Amino acid sequence: MGCSKGFFLISTIFFLSCKPIFSDLIFNSKQVSEIPINFLNFAKKAEVLDWMVGIRRKIHENPELGYEEFETSELIREELDKLGIEYKYPIAVTGVVGFIGSGNPPFVAIRTDMDALSLQEMVEWEHKSKNPGKMHACGHDAHVAMLLGAAKILQEHRELLKGTVVLVFQPAEEGGGGAKKMIEGGALENVKAIFGLHSNNFLPLGEVASRSGPVLAGSGFFEAVISGKGGHAAIPQQSIDPILAASNVIMSLQHLVSREADPLDSQVVTVAKFQGGGAFNVIPDSVTIGGTFRAFSSESLLQLKQRIKEVITGQAAVQRCNATVTFDSKDRPFFPPTVNDKGLHKLFERVAGDMLGTIRVKEMQPLMGSEDFSFYQEIIPGYFYFLGMQDETLERPAPAHSPYFRINEEALPYGAALHASMVVRYLVESQTGTTTPAINGYRHDEL
Repeated sequence: MGCSKGFFLISTIFFLSCKPIFSDLIFNSKQVSEIPINFLNFAKKAEVLDWMVGIRRKIHENPELGYEEFETSELIREELDKLGIEYKYPIAVTGVVGFIGSGNPPFVAIRTDMDALSLQEMVEWEHKSKNPGKMHACGHDAHVAMLLGAAKILQEHRELLKGTVVLVFQPAEEGGGGAKKMIEGGALENVKAIFGLHSNNFLPLGEVASRSGPVLAGSGFFEAVISGKGGHAAIPQQSIDPILAASNVIMSLQHLVSREADPLDSQVVTVAKFQGGGAFNVIPDSVTIGGTFRAFSSESLLQLKQRIKEVITGQAAVQRCNATVTFDSKDRPFFPPTVNDKGLHKLFERVAGDMLGTIRVKEMQPLMGSEDFSFYQEIIPGYFYFLGMQDETLERPAPAHSPYFRINEEALPYGAALHASMVVRYLVESQTGTTTPAINGYRHDEL
């Protein structure tokens, strides 16, 4: 059942007038607990859903890579203008930060990413990517639509906002570290907490999943050039073979996890790049290898980084080769682990439970994937969760980063309503003192 704005206004006025005596009663009231389902019903209205679907499809047709999201950013600003929402632009080249509410503390943020991937779309449909070699294969088009949907909900019910909601539209999540540049640009100024979500094609529609503490791994990238001495493949004694050296390096790198890491401290080292040689009978002068390393604590990541360099240079030297190792770059920054605040996890369980039912709020195992949302969590308490959008009409849902990836648009109202409900509940509980996240208090809790 929907709820009118008048109902919300009466509830809010009553809450404010009675707060000194009845704050706990109001927080536990049926009115507050029904806000999430009322927001969901609002987001499911045909005109609201169609509007979000239209935005998502327009972005999907025109995918843009990190720091190139100029058309996407323009579309976002046009929609914010129509909604009467103030914003700052540009931040981090193409980023947009909007503001809804009183303009006064407390400030709480919702974040979305908006960049596409370098991928040729293989799904044949009316709104297929028009930009060759670029595709929204990770759901960021839907993420933008859901945050704009949340903005519409909040603007329609802004009398509930006893504080300010900050809308963070972020570029370059896919390896470019856009979150870090948004922070440097002042996107988190005065913000006390931040929320973000990601679509999940393997989680049933209408379900959500997350956990307190580490939820996604931190990650880094490495690249090494192993140099020897080229020559004829039939006379190897006159050469110094960098391919053999690189092969030994790769085998030795695998031992960092199997022989040096604590089995209870999950880590990954993967070599995914190997370039060297161009002829069957020529030993090349050099070989380039590269890969990624991941862990759930910053300490483990730094240890892996040190040992990767030692192993590469040491094993290359055994084979009489030289090696130079580089880590990260301007285009591929180091990502910290994504670690959810304990207090915000409890808030998430309350809000999602009120909207979906507690049975549809799942505790998930940590994943070795990474997210630059973690940069925000290094500064303030943050919470990141996964939104189910499995399409039961598909026999085999495609994973993210697949050219066959599809979005189930029926999930858009859930994401929009959850975004809006999380920040409204955060502001309400901030007034009553119920939400007391320990800023980084758990940061060293490891798996």
